[in-house]
Amino acid sequence: MMYPKKVPQWEKKGLIYNASSLKTNDWLYNSALTPTPILLNDRVIRVYFGARDRGGVSRIGYVDLNADNPSDILGISAEPVLDIGQPGCFDDNGIILGDIIKAGEVMHMYYVGFQKVEKVKFLAFSGLAISYDHGNSFQRVSKSPVLDRSEEGNYIRAIHTVIYEDGIWKIWYAAGDTWTYISSTPFPNYHIRYSESPDGISFPKEGRVCIQHEGDEYRIGRPRVYKTNDDYEMYYTKGSISGTYLPGKATSKNGIKWERQDNTVGIEVSPTGWDSQTLCYPSLLTVGEKTYMFYNGNNMGADGFGYAVLVEK
Repeated sequence: MMYPKKVPQWEKKGLIYNASSLKTNDWLYNSALTPTPILLNDRVIRVYFGARDRGGVSRIGYVDLNADNPSDILGISAEPVLDIGQPGCFDDNGIILGDIIKAGEVMHMYYVGFQKVEKVKFLAFSGLAISYDHGNSFQRVSKSPVLDRSEEGNYIRAIHTVIYEDGIWKIWYAAGDTWTYISSTPFPNYHIRYSESPDGISFPKEGRVCIQHEGDEYRIGRPRVYKTNDDYEMYYTKGSISGTYLPGKATSKNGIKWERQDNTVGIEVSPTGWDSQTLCYPSLLTVGEKTYMFYNGNNMGADGFGYAVLVEK
C-alpha cells in the first residue's frame, strides 16, 4: 500500500446551522448544501452553503462562526451572496458551492449551476464568480460555465476543489454521462476527474480519471482535496444502489493517481438524529492546532450542517 491506513478519530459536535430554526428569509427555507468553510480572519470561520427556497431552488449564502468554538454562530447572511442565473442559463434552477479560493483581497467562487431540461432530471455544470468585498457578494465572470458539457460529462461536470499551485489552477470534479434507475427514479452516475488550467477559467474538454465506482456504487463525487506536505488527501461522498450515502477517503502522491482508503475516514452515521441515515459532503478546515470537519446529514443536508473536531491523527 502507498500509505499506512491509520484511522483518524473525529469527535462529533452536533448540528450547528439548523435550517428549520434559523431560517430568516424565504430563500433560507430549508437545507444547507455542501458546506464549504474558509478562515475569514483569526476570529471568524465563514461557511458558505446552498440554501433552498420553498420551491427547492438553492442560492448561496453563509454563516459566520466563532473560530475558537464553531458551535457559536456570529451571523447569517441576510441575502444570497450569489443568486441564481438568468432564465435559460445553465444556473437558472439552483446553485451550490464548489470551492472558495482567496487570492489576496479577491475571492474566487467556483460553483455548480443546475438547469431543468425536458428529457433528463437536470444538468449540472460549473461557473465562476468573484468577490471584491471580502466575500460578502460575488459577481459572475461569465453567464456561461467555465466547465461546460463535453463527451466525458454531457450531464454533469461539477468542480468541488480548486488548488492554485506552481502557477497552475488544479481542479477535481465530478463528471457524469449516464443515469441509473432505482425504483423507476433516475439518479445520476458520476465519478471523479482531474484537470488544470493556466488561468482558472479555460479548461480542457477532457480530464483524467481519478476515482471510479466500485461494487454497487453508481456515483462518487464532491471531491474535497487537501495538500499535506508532498501528498494529497481527498474526501468524497459515495452513493450505492442499496441506498447508502457515505463519505470516503483516498490518498495520492501526485493528485491524479489515487488509492481509496474508505475505511480510514474515521466518522460514521449516528444511532439517531439528523445524521443517522446519511453522512455526506465532508469539508475540512484547520484553525491553529485544531482541524474541523463540516458536513451534511440526512437527505443531503435538509436539516442543515454540523461539524466534528479531529481528536487523534
